Amino acid sequence: MTAIDRKTFLKHGTASLAALTTMAGPFGGLVARAANGPKTALQNGGYGPLVPVPESDSGQVLLHLPEGFQYRVLSRGVVPSGPNIWPGDPMSDGFRTPGRADGMAAFSWRGRTRLVRNHEITFDPGHFGPEDTAFDTRSGGGTTTLELTRDNRVAASWTSLNGTNFNCAGGPTPWGTWLSCEETVNGPDANINFLGQVMTLNEKHGYMFEVPAGQGMDELRMGTPIRSVGRFAHEAVAVDPATGIVYQTEDDFAYWSGFYRYLPPNNPFRDKRIDDGGRLQVLGVVPPGASGPVTTNLSNDQDVGVTYRTAWIDIEDPDPFIAPGTPNDPATATLFRDQAEPQGAAQFSRLEGIDHFGRRIYLVSTEGGGPFPGGNGSAGFGDGWGQVWVYDINAETLTLLFESPAQAVLDLPDNITISPRRKSVLLCEDSSGDNFLRGLTQDGLLFDFALNRYPNALGDEFAGATFSPDTQTLFVNLQATGITYAIWGPWQRGLL
Repeated sequence: MTAIDRKTFLKHGTASLAALTTMAGPFGGLVARAANGPKTALQNGGYGPLVPVPESDSGQVLLHLPEGFQYRVLSRGVVPSGPNIWPGDPMSDGFRTPGRADGMAAFSWRGRTRLVRNHEITFDPGHFGPEDTAFDTRSGGGTTTLELTRDNRVAASWTSLNGTNFNCAGGPTPWGTWLSCEETVNGPDANINFLGQVMTLNEKHGYMFEVPAGQGMDELRMGTPIRSVGRFAHEAVAVDPATGIVYQTEDDFAYWSGFYRYLPPNNPFRDKRIDDGGRLQVLGVVPPGASGPVTTNLSNDQDVGVTYRTAWIDIEDPDPFIAPGTPNDPATATLFRDQAEPQGAAQFSRLEGIDHFGRRIYLVSTEGGGPFPGGNGSAGFGDGWGQVWVYDINAETLTLLFESPAQAVLDLPDNITISPRRKSVLLCEDSSGDNFLRGLTQDGLLFDFALNRYPNALGDEFAGATFSPDTQTLFVNLQATGITYAIWGPWQRGLL
């Protein structure tokens, strides 16, 4: 199908901008605010200005935070080169802490907190957990688990999944597991990675793996891919706590990305796991009067507050064939380009972070927005500085909550988490410049919470933000530098 004319869509859409001004709920004030540009929450979300704060143990200033907040470095992963070279902290299972920590979630476990943490690693097989538990002995990615004491110190750490590839983000489940996602489709077929390097992998990649948070150091087993969730550049997931449906984002760096959902064939609440063999669907936009979804560019020329009616499209072959020798680009686009897009799937620019609250799914389009003169300077597929969309599960609508008008306002948001107290969205920036943790309220107001000031790593991205089960600690990674932080303080003072 052909792309619809956006002006016609907005003129005759199911929720016009004028109508949105009278909406009840969290989106009611978006249109008036959009007319005057984005607004900053008063007193920086109630927290006041960011100030240099020394790390609790070393006294070194690594972060700028609001006054009254404290933080600790929990662990440091391998950094093989550069000014911050580090061998990786030793873990309890005898292996070194891997580098490039990305997505992460916190779980309550017998009076302590467990963090299950992804590592976005392609190579380094054999150094990330034992060979006999590796899904692919020629691949180096996976997850690690940290067990923390009540005062946010590491009591133990170990490998909890290994032999996977480029584990980017994922998400926690209501039954106490972590869904770890591979952000590549490399394998024996698509054997040229995004760096142009030829890989010799034993297994196909591009899947989701389930990791039990309660799995102990001596209980490591080989991970099993859930192939029916789709073979594409997985980023993150959010599980609907009412139905167990798994909502998934796709981060294709060189093509349009889709917003998917997976309907498990089993009852995951009863079985405490997600089974393979379910149904994969992709989101499409349905214009007024149309009998079904029509391919729509949701990245460019969008208005904050615009709402679209949606429908879900079945994907016939979630694990598509990729011709041997196909490079990473365009291999990652195989499923969306060949199956989703021809059926009317909505086109996004790099979907990354995702979370849920109150029957709504919040998702980030990292390079959505614009277009801006000269582009955004990124090599990724998109012209903008970032969008935040909200999918209403009950109404089956999609609303644009926020779009960055400039790099200085919000610069390429990535992972997100919903704050447990005020239900604001906490965004992790992934830009080449200063990287912030920024809060975004349900009414589309932006504020700053943290600024990376790690020496010689000011362009390093925040990733994996997640709150502790008791809501009092924020955990977050600094990816390339291999750092995992714990942050605590007077949360009640502001909007997180």
